[in-house]
Amino acid sequence: MSRISDLVTKDHREIEEYYNNILNAKSEDEKTRWANQFTWELARHSVGEELVIYPFMKRCLENGESLVEKDLQEHQVIKEQLYKFQSMKSTDPDFEPMLRTMWVDLAKHMEEEEAVDLVELEQALSAKETADMAKEFHLTKKFAPTRSHPSAPNEPPFENVVGLLAAPIDKIRDIFSRFPEVH
Repeated sequence: MSRISDLVTKDHREIEEYYNNILNAKSEDEKTRWANQFTWELARHSVGEELVIYPFMKRCLENGESLVEKDLQEHQVIKEQLYKFQSMKSTDPDFEPMLRTMWVDLAKHMEEEEAVDLVELEQALSAKETADMAKEFHLTKKFAPTRSHPSAPNEPPFENVVGLLAAPIDKIRDIFSRFPEVH
């Protein structure tokens, strides 16, 4: 049985790997493919946290309201940056600077999540609850939008509805996008 913190941390390492793969790409095509993978995973991961993890944190952690509010504000900044980034071509002169700027905010957010949020969350969960939350998180990501939609609501139930409407459109767009050989 996986714990939710293990699953989220695994996602964080994958996102970091994709970021590095973009920067280390040997061609524009390779850079584009990794940028698509980075966008795809980061968008799904963010929605998964907002729909599965944050509601529980609000209800069950003593400081949950303030933690979630802070996390949602950070997510909004990153969503806005990702929205700009996902529309750029890898040949755009602002492509790498935008990616690096986004990474500063994202790396800080992930580090704080792993050091504070997930630690407190695991302390509040039973082994079964953390395993159930991990399954729900994994499943939610399968149905989540694969692009950033910063103007969409970021809390249930509205995020669920908007996500269900946006996800099919994103997935059609994914069909026409190039990805690295990791799917």
